[in-house]
Amino acid sequence: MKYKWVYFGISLAILIPGLLSLIFYGLRPSIDFTGGTLLEIQTPAKNFSEVAKNQNLELSSVQPSADNTYLLRFKTLDKDQNEKFKSALGPDLIEKRYESVGPIVGAEMTKKALLAVALASIAIVIYIAWSFRGVPKPYSSWKFGVSAVAALLHDALVVLGIFSLFGHFYHVEIDALFVTALLTVIGFSVHDTIVVFDRVRENLPKMYTKPFSEIVDFSLTETLVRSLNTSLTVILTLTALLLFGGETIRWFVVALLVGIISGTYSSIFNAAPLLVLWESHRPRSTS
Repeated sequence: MKYKWVYFGISLAILIPGLLSLIFYGLRPSIDFTGGTLLEIQTPAKNFSEVAKNQNLELSSVQPSADNTYLLRFKTLDKDQNEKFKSALGPDLIEKRYESVGPIVGAEMTKKALLAVALASIAIVIYIAWSFRGVPKPYSSWKFGVSAVAALLHDALVVLGIFSLFGHFYHVEIDALFVTALLTVIGFSVHDTIVVFDRVRENLPKMYTKPFSEIVDFSLTETLVRSLNTSLTVILTLTALLLFGGETIRWFVVALLVGIISGTYSSIFNAAPLLVLWESHRPRSTS
């Protein structure tokens, strides 16, 4: 715990570029959020942007994958425009997917995702406060809950910030799978933090005469190997998916990888030090 300010500094160094990117660039939403058309075709490489421009079509992005397959995202593309566009690309073209999404789907999804995060955060604080209600005084079970939520918000912001940078520099778009990944990361982060906090709760009655920071240090040491082994297992699985899972789920897996690594770090080096820092500002009762 004596290095807690170093850990906070590392987190800030990771968070600040992403937060600045979110402020100035925002996220790059896919048609799941903005509405539009997704066209997946198999054809030899061509100048898709030039063909779309000649037909007055708004081509948002072109994402290549294996076997001369391309994912093309348009702002709008009706069936007649789609046929004309494919004809202009030549006869050696195979259409694999053509789907349109209205912007109302994206608006509903965004609203539900934000509501889910807010409700989950409130529920987590209440649940941890209730579960940890047996911690000896003067320690507060509510501080355990708030510290856990602070760690999960840290992980969510890390993922959002990095994908804002990806969107600005590499034109990576966020879609429905990204929302799924973000909610999964939040769940993993809380799970890992609760494991650490539960060990702290168990050790408090046993080591009550020790300073709180020493109790947390000892508890972290006891759970460190378990936390790292669990996270490493997930990371290895996600790495395999990233290498062999294909283009469709690539950025979904990247979001999970970033979030899992961040969640492991924040549970050990953010949530616990934050709890120690918070408790150190209130003197313990001597009665």
